[in-house]
Amino acid sequence: MTSDVDTGSSFPLGATVTEEGVNFSLYTKNASRVELLFFESADADRPWRVILLDRQRHRTYHYWHAFVPQTKPGQVYGYRVHGPSDPDRGLRFDPLKVLLDPYGRAVAVPHDYDRNAASRPGDNAARAMKNVVAAPSGYDWEGDRPPRQPYARTVIYEMHLAGFTRHPSSGIAAGKRGTYAGLIEKIPYLQDLGITAVELLPVFQFDPQDCPPGRVNYWGYCPVSFFAPHLDYSSRRDPLGAIDEFRDMVKAMHRAGIEVILDVVYNHTAEGSHEGPTFCFRGLENPTYYILEPDRAKYSNYTGTGNTLNANHPVVRRLIVDSLRYWVAEMHVDGFRFDLASILARDESGQPLVNPPVLWDIESDPTLAGTKLIAEAWDAGGLYQVGSFVGDSWREWNGRFRDDVRRFLRGDDGLASAVASRLLASPDLYAHKSREPEQSVNFVTCHDGFTLNDLVSYNEKHNEANGEQNRDGANDNFSWNCGIEGPSSDPEIERLRDRQVKNFLALNLLAVGTPMLLAGDEVRRTQKGNNNAYCQDNEISWFDWSLVKKHTGLRRFVKLLLACRLDPDRDATDHNTTLIEFLDNAGIQWHGVKIDRPDWGPHSHSLAATAKAHRLGAVLHWMLNAYWEPLEFELPPAPPECQGPWRRWVDTSRESPEDICQWRCAPPVTSTHYQIEPRSMVILVLETGKRNTVTAG
Repeated sequence: MTSDVDTGSSFPLGATVTEEGVNFSLYTKNASRVELLFFESADADRPWRVILLDRQRHRTYHYWHAFVPQTKPGQVYGYRVHGPSDPDRGLRFDPLKVLLDPYGRAVAVPHDYDRNAASRPGDNAARAMKNVVAAPSGYDWEGDRPPRQPYARTVIYEMHLAGFTRHPSSGIAAGKRGTYAGLIEKIPYLQDLGITAVELLPVFQFDPQDCPPGRVNYWGYCPVSFFAPHLDYSSRRDPLGAIDEFRDMVKAMHRAGIEVILDVVYNHTAEGSHEGPTFCFRGLENPTYYILEPDRAKYSNYTGTGNTLNANHPVVRRLIVDSLRYWVAEMHVDGFRFDLASILARDESGQPLVNPPVLWDIESDPTLAGTKLIAEAWDAGGLYQVGSFVGDSWREWNGRFRDDVRRFLRGDDGLASAVASRLLASPDLYAHKSREPEQSVNFVTCHDGFTLNDLVSYNEKHNEANGEQNRDGANDNFSWNCGIEGPSSDPEIERLRDRQVKNFLALNLLAVGTPMLLAGDEVRRTQKGNNNAYCQDNEISWFDWSLVKKHTGLRRFVKLLLACRLDPDRDATDHNTTLIEFLDNAGIQWHGVKIDRPDWGPHSHSLAATAKAHRLGAVLHWMLNAYWEPLEFELPPAPPECQGPWRRWVDTSRESPEDICQWRCAPPVTSTHYQIEPRSMVILVLETGKRNTVTAG
């Protein structure tokens, strides 16, 4: 029955609530007929109402639209779209499949949801995800304002939202473990550690069945919606409740001074390859939303997941920007980390663009101004853009930092010069852009790969639990097990591993740039050697909170490193200092075991440097011995503006609490030389008593 349905409007896209009803609008260019379906619930096997959109009355250009009076938030809906099924032309219409609205704000999942039902011939209504009409604008933000932390004072903590509180040891009530509400209860832990921004693995609604049989997609890099928060992360179970619970979490984070950055996937969807399911885009306008091969029946696969979004098509560009605007304007998100961001630099044939329209759309959009934009500047098709990503405001995950630091601390040859560059925000990669030092997002570990504990405990990956005969995951992790593969009861092995972990943490958190820490590395969380735990929603991936007590010394080490970096007396208001200006003002002097005699040779395993830390009112002298024997380093005399002697702030060879001291309570070093133990790092400090805002760092 459609007699009570008005023509509606092509704008805005999606389901828009008014006092009189709801306007629905959908883009599809080649469809011959569109049906708007209303369901009693997500589990309904057939719609209670079917609204046939008349081609003459309900279509403007390529937009199909209708206004349905008296419809309210909470109405479950979907679409059936008729059109040619002609894969050779790239057209894959299937009128028997219930399709999601690309602009749907909420997604309902039936109890009998089945990914395969969207791949098999026939009707999948009973087992299909469906949308729910939502009116997000009614939420009370209680005066919420984004913290807007400058990058110079930002410490990013990458975490899986559910895995952070899902373990029974979390102390969270069973009904809130693994939820937005559960994370709120752990905010004091983040504050105490010194975290200023959480970077959440994907929280857009994704398909948990996009994985090998018998397992679950845990990470969530398989989106089905770019607007809806993932329902399984809500303790309320109601799709509309999930929207508000997510916002409760953001509001609570902001009250604690912590920003929320979302890991977003605009490079592919859960619809997979040509053999995959039809959830949404494939059944709406396949050649618009995806990059297709010359054989139009096949998808280009620059993502390694079966398909690639056609991000620079005008319709897809608008979808991506509208999604980002929504998460900033309505959900108060502070920034985004773009998974496989180099995909967004490809055109509809897959070729890299010099000035990709979608990236400039994102950068220049006024709603997004001031948000943090972080690129994973590579893709699975071989496009690697670290140091050359387009734009003026993007920061980049520095994969070179990760690899060079890992190899140097492992004991590889030929890396002294490279590591020196990494510790200074990689001027070989970024100085040509006249950008600030914080353009480099420094990290040693992330969700994809070994945890820090496993980096020093395993030579080889151990992914047997993933069911792919250990073929998945990276083969070369630049790791070293310190003598024994896996867990060890040998105290010498454990001491060495602790020392290596502290070396990694000190280099990562104190290097010039924006530091990122993987959740749990501060307490040696392990994945038992699994370096691709994307399908492990269990204790392999969860944060085991008993480790907080077990590794109190290591957690203290991280806290004191960050306490220095985030010293409240530190002035981080200068946003205009370029990397070159910073390096000029730091007055860096490189040394080796002898003063002013750095060893850049291929067999060098040691570095030393003296530098001014203007905003801390101090001079730092640090010495790194990645060699397997002790080395005696000559110390420089105290600079004339300082009153000696040097004080020992950090020595990673020492046991807690002597491995790090309170910044201004470090014990004096009266000798002219300092013996650095094997595979250890020492940082000495002298205060000048003066702080200024000449440089960053």
